[in-house]
This record gives sequence, C-alpha cells and structure tokens, in this order.
Amino acid sequence: MVVTPDSVRSPWLLLVFSLPAKRASQRVEVWRKLQRYGTLPLRSSGHVLPNSAVNLEKLEWLAETIRSYKGQASVVSVQAFDDLSDVRLRQLFLEASSRSYDRQLRELKKLVSLPHSQRPARQLSRLRRQFQEITATDFFDSPLRQRVETALARADETESVSPKRKAKATAYRNRVWVTRPRPGIDRVSSAWLIQRFIDPKAKFVFADDPATHPAAVPFDMFSPQGFGHREQDCTFETLCKEFSVRDGRVRRIAQIIHDADLGDEKFGRLEGVGLDQVLGGWAKQEVPDDELLRRGVELIEGLYHGNT
Repeated sequence: MVVTPDSVRSPWLLLVFSLPAKRASQRVEVWRKLQRYGTLPLRSSGHVLPNSAVNLEKLEWLAETIRSYKGQASVVSVQAFDDLSDVRLRQLFLEASSRSYDRQLRELKKLVSLPHSQRPARQLSRLRRQFQEITATDFFDSPLRQRVETALARADETESVSPKRKAKATAYRNRVWVTRPRPGIDRVSSAWLIQRFIDPKAKFVFADDPATHPAAVPFDMFSPQGFGHREQDCTFETLCKEFSVRDGRVRRIAQIIHDADLGDEKFGRLEGVGLDQVLGGWAKQEVPDDELLRRGVELIEGLYHGNT
C-alpha cells in the first residue's frame, strides 16, 4: 500500500479502525454505516472507497464517531495497494453494485408478473428507494443500472391509475399555488415540478398564512389541505409521490433536494447545497420573491437537463 501526501490526489480512501470488545452495539452501528456507504472490506483490514469529497466526508465523520466510542480510527488516502490493482478494485466495486441491481431485476420481474390485485402494497415504492440507495454507491456505473431504471419505468407504466388519481390530476390544473415568502431549495424545486409535470399553467403567490389565499393550493407550508413534508420526505418528494411523477431524472433530483433541504445525508448528494446557497445569496440581495422563484426554477431546469 502506498500512502500519498495530501497535495497529491490519490484514487482510494482507506478507513482502518478498532473498537473495544465491549462496544458490540456500536460495532454493529459502524458496520451498518459501512454497508450503506458501499465500502469494500479488505481481507487484511480496513474498508475502501473511491476518493471523492462526498466519500471523504462520510469516512471522516464515521472515524470521529468511532473515536467518540473510545475506539481508534484513521482515514488514509491511498495511491495503490500492492496486492490489489486499480482495475481489480474497480471490478470488485462493480460486482457488488451489479449483484444488488441483479436482485432488483429479479424482484421487479416477479412483481410485474403478478396481477395488480395480488401485488404487495408499497413494494414498488420500496424497490424505488432501494434503487436510489444502490445508485448512491454505484461508483463505476454498472451496466445493469440502466436495465433496472428501465424495468422500474415499465413497472410504473403497468401500475393501474385509479379514478381517484385521475380526478386528482384534473383537480390541480390551472390553479393558483401559494407558498411561504423567500423561497429556498425545496420550494423553488417544487414550483418547477408543479409547472413541468402537474400544472403547466400554474400561477404562484406568497403568503405566511395560506388563509389569505383560500382558493390557492398550499405547498411547503403548514396546511392540512396542502402538500408539504410528510414523514421522511421533503415537499418535492411528497409531490412526486402524490402525482406519480416517474421520470428517472426527477428521481435523482429528488435525492439532491432531499439532502439539501433535510440535511440528513440520506443519499449522499451534495449538489443541492450549492444551489441553496445561491438562492440564499440572492435573498440577501433583496431579490423579490417572484424573481427568486423564477431564477430558482431556471436553476432546477438546468439541473434536470444536466442530470442525465
């Protein structure tokens, strides 16, 4: 193993750690995080990830957590392993993600073969969440990713659309939508989603209290009749689910918006943080709400076209 100085960009990160034997529950917690991060465990010791800003931050936070549990941990930048070539390491990461995609393909094939009445409730939603988790650790673009994405889209198409869902789609056309002033990342992205996929002729107004616009549809603000955060979802994700938006690029944008808005690192996507900072900068410059929204919608439109 060749360790490189910080000034030289190395292709790999290595986490080595130890925990006291009595810390069994903490050991399980660390192991689960390593699995979620997609690390490759070495037979000798340590866990490897490709070197990126996102992966480095994850491992550094995990190392800090291990130290707080009275353990020892180091995160090392590695140029090369003497017993594992770069080609072999990439292959091992690809094999891991391909195995996960292959399991999904088998589950999807079984699911779509069933009549709608016999399909387990929420299984397709669960598979979509799993797919998002797998893509977050698919560091070297497994060729199976596109196959799973296509299979999910086909499964979406075979899902029956209930009369209630159709009525909802019609009820939210040509409406006025109301949200809080000084829109941030979740609100501007939700407005973009509404205009592009739900209500192309939507008009937007701003208010602290939705009661000031009783005929408008509230979003990302407290209102029993509106659309906002639900359970672990941001408003953007809520709208995607409520209106069955199945676009693959929108699903990836949903990950970006979720992490930027909720800050829980669920998907390990940092792109939205920069977008939110830009919006915050414009707000400090006293850009009017409607102009903030317009600029934010253009940012998300650009992200949509660049997120192929």
